[in-house]
Amino acid sequence: MKLYFPAILILFVIFSCNDDRANSKMDYAYFGGEIINPNSKFVILEKNEETADTIRLDGRNRFIYKIENLQKGLYTFRHGGEYQLILLEPEDSVLFRLNTLEFDESLVYTGKGAKKNNYIINEFLENEKNEKYILKLCQLKPKAYQKHIDSLRAKKLQKLERFNKKYGGSDLFNKIAKANINYSYYSSKEVYPFVHYGRNKGKFLKSLPKDFYSYRKHINYNDTFFKNYPIYQTFLRHNINTISLETHSNHSNEKGFNWGGLCYNLDRLHLVDSLIKNDDIKNQLLHHYALKYISLSNNKENNSIILKSYVNRSTDKKAKTTLTNYANSLKKLEIGSTLPSFKVLDYNNKEFEINSLVESPTVVSFWSHIYYDHFKKSQRKIKELKKKYPEVKFITINIDNIDAEKPKQTLKECRFKYNDQYLFKTPKETTEMLAVYPMTKTILLDENKKIVSPNSNMFTRNFEQQLLGLINR
Repeated sequence: MKLYFPAILILFVIFSCNDDRANSKMDYAYFGGEIINPNSKFVILEKNEETADTIRLDGRNRFIYKIENLQKGLYTFRHGGEYQLILLEPEDSVLFRLNTLEFDESLVYTGKGAKKNNYIINEFLENEKNEKYILKLCQLKPKAYQKHIDSLRAKKLQKLERFNKKYGGSDLFNKIAKANINYSYYSSKEVYPFVHYGRNKGKFLKSLPKDFYSYRKHINYNDTFFKNYPIYQTFLRHNINTISLETHSNHSNEKGFNWGGLCYNLDRLHLVDSLIKNDDIKNQLLHHYALKYISLSNNKENNSIILKSYVNRSTDKKAKTTLTNYANSLKKLEIGSTLPSFKVLDYNNKEFEINSLVESPTVVSFWSHIYYDHFKKSQRKIKELKKKYPEVKFITINIDNIDAEKPKQTLKECRFKYNDQYLFKTPKETTEMLAVYPMTKTILLDENKKIVSPNSNMFTRNFEQQLLGLINR
C-alpha cells in the first residue's frame, strides 16, 4: 500500500515554509487525505460536535485544508456515516489514507503530527481486539482477573513511555493517551460482574473485594473535554450499569438478572439524572439507555413508562422528539398487523411495493455501508439459512441514502447475488417508519403479509426456532 502522496506533501512543505515566515503565532494546522471507495464527495470536520468545516474531495478523492485559528485538541472527521477522531495541535500537517470498506482498520496517517495519531488509532484497534480476550478473562475469580487486567494496563503504560522517550509526546497527547489506557482498564472492571458466570449478578457484585472499584472516587462524571470521546462514553455506560445493579439488587428479590427488566432500567435512568450534572453528557446517556430498552422490548406498556421517564429527565428537545417518533413507529409494527406499505427498488431500478413481494413466510433484513462488518456477516448468514429453509423468502434491503451503483458495486465485489436484494425508494422516511434500529433488526412475516415478529435478530440462538415456528404456522 502506498501511503505517501508526493504532490500534496510538496504543497505541505511550501505552505508551511511560507507560513513560518508570515505567521509567528503558528495557530493553524493542515489536514488532508485520500479516501478509497468514497461514499460521498465530502469530509466533515467537527469540534465539540459542532461542524467546523465541510471539505469537498477533488477528482482523485483527495483534499487538503488549512484550519485557521486552530483550537488544539480532538477533532472528529466524518465521511459517509463513519467517523474517527484526530488530535490536532499548532504546526501539524496531518494526512490520512483510508478505504471505506475497512474504515478504521485501513486508516493510516502521515506528515507532521502523524505519529501521535497513528499511536491513538492503533490503541483504539488494540482495545477492540482486547475486548474478546477480556470477556474470556471474566470467568476467572476476582484476584486472578485483577492480576491479568493490571498486567495489560502496565504493558500499555510501558508502551506509552517508550513512545514519549522516542518522539516526545506533548502534554495534550499524554492526557488523551493516558485516558485511553485508564478508561479501558476501568471499563474492564465495570463489565466483570455482568460477564462472570452465574445468574445472580447482584450477589456476585457484593462479594467483590471492597477496593475493587476504588478508582471511582477519582472519576469526573462531567468531563467536558472527553464528553465526546468514545472510550469515555463507553466507560460511563459500563459504570452506570454496575452502579445501577448495586442499587437494584438492594431493593429487588430477583435471583436472576434481566437486562430488559423495567425496574432495573428505571434505576439506570434515575441514576444518570442524579449522578450527571452536565446536560450534554446526561442527555446522551439518557437517550442511549431509553433507546436501547425501547428498541429491544415488545411490551408497549413498559415502553411507555421508560419513554415517560426519559422525557421527564432529558433537556434535549430534538432527541426527545426523535425517540418519541421512534416509539410511535414501533407501535405500527405490532404482531399480527400488516407491514406498513413502502416502495423498494431492485438493482435494475424496477419499483415494487413491499407487500407485493411477500407470498410465503418471509424474513426482511437491512444493511448499510456504515456497518460493513454486519453487512458481510448477515449476507453470509442469509446464504446459509436459504439452503436450510428453502420455503422461506429472504428480502434484504440497503437503507443508505446514496446512488444505487454504490451498494450494487459492493454486492458485486463481495460476490453476493442480487436476488431478493433491494433499496428503499425513500431511505430516510422508510428507515424512520420501520424503526430500523439496531441494524440487526429483522422482521418476520407470514404468507398473509402479517407481522409475526417485528424485532428479531438472525444472529441469536433462537432465530432458527423462530423460523421453524414461522414455517409451521
